[in-house]
Amino acid sequence: QVQLVESGGGLVQAGGSQRLSCTASGRRASRSSMGWFRQAPGKEREFVAAITWTGGSTYYADSVKGRFTISRDNAKNTVYLQMNSLKPEDTAVYLCAADLRGTYYLPMSYQYWGQGTQVTVSS
Repeated sequence: QVQLVESGGGLVQAGGSQRLSCTASGRRASRSSMGWFRQAPGKEREFVAAITWTGGSTYYADSVKGRFTISRDNAKNTVYLQMNSLKPEDTAVYLCAADLRGTYYLPMSYQYWGQGTQVTVSS
C-alpha cells in the first residue's frame, strides 16, 4: 500500500508560480514511478506530468511543457511539481498518483491516488 498526501495548492495570479508537493508513505513508495494529473469541474482527469522512480525520465502534457517541471527527492519520498507562468486554464484540482503499471498518461495505469489539492489561477 502507498499513501499519498499533496500540499502547496492555493490561489495565485496569472503569470505567477506555485510548487506542489506529494509525499508518499508505504512499502513501495520509494521505488514508484509517479505522476501528476488535474481535474477541472465537469472535465475528465487530465495528465500533467510523470517521472520515473530514478528521476531519469520525465514526461509532460503539451499544455504545460516549458512551464511546469516535475522532480523528486527519494530520500524524502516526495515528488514536486513546479508550476510557472500559470494561466487561468490551469485552474483545477491537482492529484498525485503512484505505482505506474502501464502507459504514463492514462489515469488507469496508476494504482494509488492522493486526495488532491486545489489550484486556482485568477486572471
